[in-house]
Amino acid sequence: MKISINKYSKAILASLSLLAVVSCSDPWDDHTKSSDENLKQNLAERLTSISETSEFGKLLTETGFDKVLANSKTYTVWAPTNEAMAAVPANELGSLESKKRFVSNHLALTAFGSVSTQDTVTVQMLSSKYLEFINGSVMDGASVVTADQYTSNGIYHIVNNALVPRLNIWEYIKSMNGSNAMSTYLLSLDEFNIYQSDSIAKATAEENPGIYSDSLSNSYLKNVYNLNNERNKYTFFLLEDDAFNTEVGKLEPYLIKSNADSTTTYASYFNTRDFAFHKSVAKENLPDTLVSRFGVKVPIDKDNIVEEVPLSNGVLYVMGSMDVPLETRLVTTLIEGEKPHGFSQGDKRANTYYREKEDLDGVMFKDIMVQNHGVPLFSIYYGASNLYSTTYKVYWRAINDIQSNTFQQRLRIGGGFNEMGEVVNEIATLAYTDVAPNVYDEIYIGEFYIDQLGSRNNELISLIAANSGSNGVNTLTLDYIKLVPVIK
Repeated sequence: MKISINKYSKAILASLSLLAVVSCSDPWDDHTKSSDENLKQNLAERLTSISETSEFGKLLTETGFDKVLANSKTYTVWAPTNEAMAAVPANELGSLESKKRFVSNHLALTAFGSVSTQDTVTVQMLSSKYLEFINGSVMDGASVVTADQYTSNGIYHIVNNALVPRLNIWEYIKSMNGSNAMSTYLLSLDEFNIYQSDSIAKATAEENPGIYSDSLSNSYLKNVYNLNNERNKYTFFLLEDDAFNTEVGKLEPYLIKSNADSTTTYASYFNTRDFAFHKSVAKENLPDTLVSRFGVKVPIDKDNIVEEVPLSNGVLYVMGSMDVPLETRLVTTLIEGEKPHGFSQGDKRANTYYREKEDLDGVMFKDIMVQNHGVPLFSIYYGASNLYSTTYKVYWRAINDIQSNTFQQRLRIGGGFNEMGEVVNEIATLAYTDVAPNVYDEIYIGEFYIDQLGSRNNELISLIAANSGSNGVNTLTLDYIKLVPVIK
């Protein structure tokens, strides 16, 4: 008797499990089993024939998308009601091009039903915009009033608002050209190269416009964030003219170039690069400080927000003021010892040690040590780009935990290589500094002054050993160098 009960119990459980699976399955997967009359029509035919979406159906025919939705591929359409179409601003449908852009923002390739394992599905529309389909019931803010209507080549949902295509952040900046100083400046970087590598990138973009033009044809898009990218989300702060000019003016004394126009151009760049962030943050979630990708702490005062502009790849805030203190704007340059750019002479790999150790507090660190190399004035080379036009105080941590004797090393700032491979025209050479055994403290070793931004003569940093070939005397060691800019 027990066996019989168990068999029936198993059968009941199996039936319940099957029911659960069926109830959670994707409706599109089951559409071929349906006897729905809709399946005799394709998407184009269906959307133009029903009264609730007839106005959108007319646009499909006018723009030629009726032919797209008649082919054998599978599509999803979020079709606005006639009432929703009546509320669309006239300028959004003012030309055939704008109508095509509008219609394409309602269409997606492949099937997106209301049933999903994800709360939010990001959908790439035929407009190349990415819209969020939330819980199968809300599409980019529009509520689904009728879901999962099948046709022979896809699904349509009827929504109560049109999915008017938003500009992305870069498109919005373009729309402000001539009326906003910061926007006008950013667009000028289509032609101006902040760095030498920008010209190469722009040439590449010109040769391959379909691949590179959105990210390489402007120095800001290339070096900061590609605000024309629809795949990612960003937060951008666009300053009104007075606020922009104030922030640029604060930076000009620290970004001196060969002439006043160039100084303003670079001060504008170093100003604007700190106002883009690689995430979209709604106003209510804005913290009091955001950190830019360049390490600058940017204070956020919500009271200074003039306008919040939702865009297709994030949010833009128009700011009446954006006061970034120089103390946080002029970031410290940190040079890691274990990441050299090169060495002065000879193959000394056998004498070079890249170490990973613990300090006296048990904190792990990485450094470099070159020992017993036999070369007087042996040097390790590093790079330091974008040094400001100001005085720098220099610190290092150099750990001598192998030798019992004190040795000396020094830093040379700037310079370039002559034909003999020697460094000439340096900015400053600091005095030799003792490296005593087992000192783990950061040590102040001197200062130097940079008079002009961006000279290649500024970028070379050399760590120089003693002028001796004796082992134990000409050792070099470095955890890091810290270059701290001084506020004038």
